[in-house]
Amino acid sequence: MTKATKLLTALPPPQRGRLMALGREVSFPEDTRIFEAGGTADRFWVIRSGAVSLDQQVTSLQRVTVATLGSGDLLGWSWLFPPHQWDFGAVAFSPVRAYEFEAQPVLELCQEDPQLGMTLVRIVAEILAYRLEMTRGQLMEQYSLHRRSGGL
Repeated sequence: MTKATKLLTALPPPQRGRLMALGREVSFPEDTRIFEAGGTADRFWVIRSGAVSLDQQVTSLQRVTVATLGSGDLLGWSWLFPPHQWDFGAVAFSPVRAYEFEAQPVLELCQEDPQLGMTLVRIVAEILAYRLEMTRGQLMEQYSLHRRSGGL
């Protein structure tokens, strides 16, 4: 897996059109917290422009950025899997424009059109696999740097 899958371009045009009919354009000013880990995951976004940082609270005072998403990227996948709670937090790193989709109408569309549902799940799985691979690479790099500096 060498490149990130983009949700909207990966969907065949008829399925993309059906999904886009459920979306609406939104924007987030820079430094806006879009969602918090543990919150209810009832929607998702496809970023049109700008950047979003995914973060994890590691102590009561410290957050660590785990990924940065940009144009075309899917923001939020927890809406698809129980318990439908965000695993990370997300903040607009710059002004962001995005398409927003409420989970329930998308899930209903997937029930009505099982082929679209299966395609959507497959694409989200590809996105998750790519992000897991990138995170693994970052962890290996951090481990290597830590070892070279005498930390282990």
